[in-house]
Amino acid sequence: MKTLLNIIWLVFGGFWLALGYFLAGVVCCLLIVTIPWGIASFRIASYTLWPFGRMVVDKPGGTGVFSLLGNVIWLLVAGIWMAIGHVVTAFAMAVTIVGIPLAIANLKLIPVSLMPLGKQIVPTSTPFVSTYR
Repeated sequence: MKTLLNIIWLVFGGFWLALGYFLAGVVCCLLIVTIPWGIASFRIASYTLWPFGRMVVDKPGGTGVFSLLGNVIWLLVAGIWMAIGHVVTAFAMAVTIVGIPLAIANLKLIPVSLMPLGKQIVPTSTPFVSTYR
């Protein structure tokens, strides 16, 4: 079921959202100072391509002052635009009954699109996932 949802997701919006994250990552990596945001953007792009079966959790010890400052900068530069993209595609996906799980997954991507630093993406089948929620 996860594979089917991932394929439908990829066709009906996941590719374009991942492309946005990828382009943001390329721009961030072109500038030397913003490479951490570029790496986070590439990580989110891979998650946006194939979200079902994986989840975002906080990194153990990854929520320091630098992560907070970096998230604030990301929020102002790119995070708001990515979140708007997720809201718009969630509304478009929620029009059909088949699209409702896709819209819910799209809304779950909003927090990581706003604050990507200090997060990691893990498979949902791993036993340690529940300890970091």
